Amino acid sequence: MNPSFLRFSSITKKIWMALLGLFLMVFLVVHLGINLCLLRSDGGEWFTAAAHFMGTNYIVKVFEVVLFAGFIFHILLGIILQVQNWMSRPVRYAVNNKSYTPFLSKYMIYTGGIVLLFLIIHFMNFYFIKMGWVSNPNMFPEGEPNFYVIARELFAQPIYSILYIVLIIILAFHLNHAFQAGWQTLGVNHPQYDDCIRGFGTFYSIVIPLGYIIIPIYFLLIK
Repeated sequence: MNPSFLRFSSITKKIWMALLGLFLMVFLVVHLGINLCLLRSDGGEWFTAAAHFMGTNYIVKVFEVVLFAGFIFHILLGIILQVQNWMSRPVRYAVNNKSYTPFLSKYMIYTGGIVLLFLIIHFMNFYFIKMGWVSNPNMFPEGEPNFYVIARELFAQPIYSILYIVLIIILAFHLNHAFQAGWQTLGVNHPQYDDCIRGFGTFYSIVIPLGYIIIPIYFLLIK
């Protein structure tokens, strides 16, 4: 039997996808705040303390389940909606439709797929190590991963850092359209504040990815 959410209307799927996307965008801000601790000249003390808290606090562990569910359902809904869209128009139009379609909206499924690739790489290098699914020699005596050393060694590798930066830039494009489309899907669109939403979406999609990009640049060029 198909999962029940497959029987939801397209607009219901889009609303859930928008809500999950906005939730994940809030998480990106929190995650960036923790990652920026890597830039402190304290030998990783702040970052290690934050990583220890995130790995041992029971409330955070419950939140991790919610977060993973958010990622999975957001990705599944994106795939389902795109497939349904392709199936509704199995034959390309002989003449291009002249109606305006935002450039990035045409490629959201592809940028989303690249973001998924980024998540898989990121999870393998950090979360899966914490769960014990991937081994790593950088461990504290009590068996907890030393994520500061892990991050420092990864970002010291030019190939990894360049790949990380490229993927974050693609994420920025994905976020820029997703923020505006999400609010529009939820019905929060009006000529009086559309410009504000677009402006804040652009600001977010530049500042937050830039914060992530600063980290590999720091370890490549400064540290």
